[in-house]
Parts: sequence; C-alpha cells; structure tokens
Amino acid sequence: MSRLLEGSGELGSLMRTARLIDRAQQHLRDHLPEEVRDHLHVGGYRDGRLTLITDRAVWLTWLRYEQQRLLSLLHQLPGFEAVTGFQFKVRPVRPASTPQRQVRRLPARAADELSSCAADVENPRLRQALERLASHAEKP
Repeated sequence: MSRLLEGSGELGSLMRTARLIDRAQQHLRDHLPEEVRDHLHVGGYRDGRLTLITDRAVWLTWLRYEQQRLLSLLHQLPGFEAVTGFQFKVRPVRPASTPQRQVRRLPARAADELSSCAADVENPRLRQALERLASHAEKP
C-alpha cells in the first residue's frame, strides 16, 4: 500500500499534491489572524496559482487585500517558490459531521404482542427475529 501511495504513478503524485496543499493550508492558517483561520481552505494548485476558498465574501475581500503578504508567506515554504498568485472562490465549507443517531422506542405492550406472535410462529428464524425485536422494549 505504501509503495502505491508514495510511488511514481498517478496515485503517488496525487498524494504528494495533497500533502503539499495540506502544508500550505496549515502554514497560512498559522500566520493568519485568529478570526480568519477557520474561514480559509486551500482548494488546489494549477498553473502556478493556488486556489483559496473561503465561506464568506467579507473574507474573500480581506484575502485579496492580503495577497502579497500571503504570497511571501507561501514562498517561505520549500516547494512553493513556483506559486505566482491565487485564485479565490467563495463557497460554503461544511465540516464533515456524523448524522445524529435516531433512537426508537418500543412500548412494552408492543413487545408483548411481538412475543406472543413469536410463540405462535413455527419458522425458527422468524421466531428469533421477533423475539430479538421484542427484547428492545422499554423497561418499566
């Protein structure tokens, strides 16, 4: 796996680019004012231009005014001497979130019905499924 990710093929090149973009983002965030840090994301690199993404137009305006300073910050990093400018984009950036778990409740009366139904069923797999379902009932 490591040979594949660090090799000279397309996947290796993609992984090196991803690491460079991550380093650029971390370096810029480390040197930005605190109120701007969470609003800046490095989106990619193409033709000497680094794409900077922000979630609001107000931060885009701020980034445009700070272009020269950001460029000199990037030139401090090895591998970023070739960056000649930026492309700016405004897009809502949502952090990955896990969906909330929905807890369902089974009333005791429904569990009793399922248990009595399971007692009358001849198929063992169906009986086990009904009993397992009934076991999720609310405890008094």
